[in-house]
Amino acid sequence: MAYKAPEGKGYADVAAHFRALIKSGELAPGDSLPSVTELRDQFGVASKTVSRALAVLKSEGLVTSRGSLGTVVAKSPIVITGTDRLARMEKNGLRYAPGETSSGHRVMRRSVYDPEVCTALDLEPGDEAVIRIRVFRQDDKPTSVGISIYPPHTTAAVPELADDVRMVKQFDKLYTERTGLEVVKGQRTAHSRHASQDELAALEIDAPPHSAVPVTVTVVTFHDDERALGYWEDVYAPGTRVPLSD
Repeated sequence: MAYKAPEGKGYADVAAHFRALIKSGELAPGDSLPSVTELRDQFGVASKTVSRALAVLKSEGLVTSRGSLGTVVAKSPIVITGTDRLARMEKNGLRYAPGETSSGHRVMRRSVYDPEVCTALDLEPGDEAVIRIRVFRQDDKPTSVGISIYPPHTTAAVPELADDVRMVKQFDKLYTERTGLEVVKGQRTAHSRHASQDELAALEIDAPPHSAVPVTVTVVTFHDDERALGYWEDVYAPGTRVPLSD
């Protein structure tokens, strides 16, 4: 594969270039990176700069040394889901990373009482919304539970959200096509809490009833110019590493 040199010339720029390729799925586990000499020539930097960039990627668990194969992409401990998945699909159309699948797809209409969700979507407690749930898996091991919640005005524009099938196109693109309104992603935040029994079951974690199992949760809300359109929550299995920057 030919690589286009980034604008910067420092080791951080070289590392960022390959980090982006790995996150997007364009470089898959087992793929070899060019040699230090080849990277030095392609990026116009010193060998020391290349070596330092590779050391950064190794410290992040993204690449590893593999003898005669040189530096290869590792089975990444980083889970790309939520809004990072949107960025990947926008860039190269890849819905899943190498080795990634999903299961447990469910779509339902439910009354919403969670205060955080009601506030984010400007709903009154008890208002109905469409909830979509699926479990993301890497090498058939559950890594996260994705939950997306849509108020009635969003599903009115994108009725496919209420169908119990996988979406063939992201909701934000469909919404913009049909309303002419741009969908803006809010600030994604992360926090920790104890997993519910349903989340433990979805993540296939065998824990005693009522045990406290900590999980990381990321949340983001989507808007148009006038109102909130969707609330996404991703619940990650213990030990999962999650990129928080886009």
